[in-house]
Amino acid sequence: MPHAQFMKRLLPIPISITLASLFVAMWTAGCGSNSPTTQEASGQGEKQLTVGVAFETLQTEYWVAGFEAIKEQLAKRNIKVLEAIANSDSNRQFEQIQTFVTRGVDGIIMVPKDAKTCIPSIRAANSAGIPIVLFNRPAGESDAKSVAVQADNFKLSKETVAFMIEQARKTGTKHKAMVIMGDLGDINAIGRRDGFDAAVKGNEDLIEVVSRVPSEWNQEKAQAGVVNALQAHPDISFIFTSSDFLFPSIVSAMKTAGKYKKIGEPGHVILGGFDGDATAYQMMKDGYLDATGVQDVYFEAEATVQALLDLRGGKDVPTLIQDPGFVIHQGNMDEMTPKMWGANIRK
Repeated sequence: MPHAQFMKRLLPIPISITLASLFVAMWTAGCGSNSPTTQEASGQGEKQLTVGVAFETLQTEYWVAGFEAIKEQLAKRNIKVLEAIANSDSNRQFEQIQTFVTRGVDGIIMVPKDAKTCIPSIRAANSAGIPIVLFNRPAGESDAKSVAVQADNFKLSKETVAFMIEQARKTGTKHKAMVIMGDLGDINAIGRRDGFDAAVKGNEDLIEVVSRVPSEWNQEKAQAGVVNALQAHPDISFIFTSSDFLFPSIVSAMKTAGKYKKIGEPGHVILGGFDGDATAYQMMKDGYLDATGVQDVYFEAEATVQALLDLRGGKDVPTLIQDPGFVIHQGNMDEMTPKMWGANIRK
């Protein structure tokens, strides 16, 4: 007789049912200890919430890190995620948001392509009564209602460049400077450019800006621009980039020009960036990068999810929640490295 049939005959029916019930109860309790209920985590009732997460792109490490951090925050609250990546196509992103609306999601988290093209998407969410939070890139002025969580690009860039200027002053010589700008259709790029200019203002005796390189967040365009700038001004000794994402192109151009030197070596170019990605961390660890402004991706992800839940709960939420970020440099690496998202990716 097979073992299963033998056990079935051996055990009275009530005992079999009792053991099966006990197993189910133990399994359910085990799952519950690792997965808090939506009601406990978000206070939104018994049904599981669904949130649509729409990113314009995953082109950079920062966007990937942010995407994963947001999903982790939602998972902690037992919230189901619908994902959409627009691959830099604003029309496609609008269609993706409309799909979220049609499916009746409980909230939308969005990284828009730019400040203007996202407004119809926000209006679609508004019309359906679905709260929407923009991650790291706010919308332009309109009657559309949304909340944005964003790094303080102006302040963080200004602080980073101010630190670089301190290092320049220690050399006792005047420096010719280059700034690599982002896509100026992106409000983040504008804030970083303005932060650079604000830091340089009043220090013209020390810093002369001789080159402004447009990149439009494109590696090839950035590299060509830096090559041309170094050919036109081979004595450039101060470079700030609006994104660490562009460092591979910048470093390539600097190496070609024989200007990629470690801190303390003759000919070192004072170098700074913005974002805090894994490349920047490695460059800092290797002694080439003086400073970078770090966006706190973990703060931004948690603040984004919390803002969405607060909106659903009818709470007052500011239209802009700013991440102050922090400047990491050679003097505070030991203290700040654990907070740097790029360092955690590299490790």
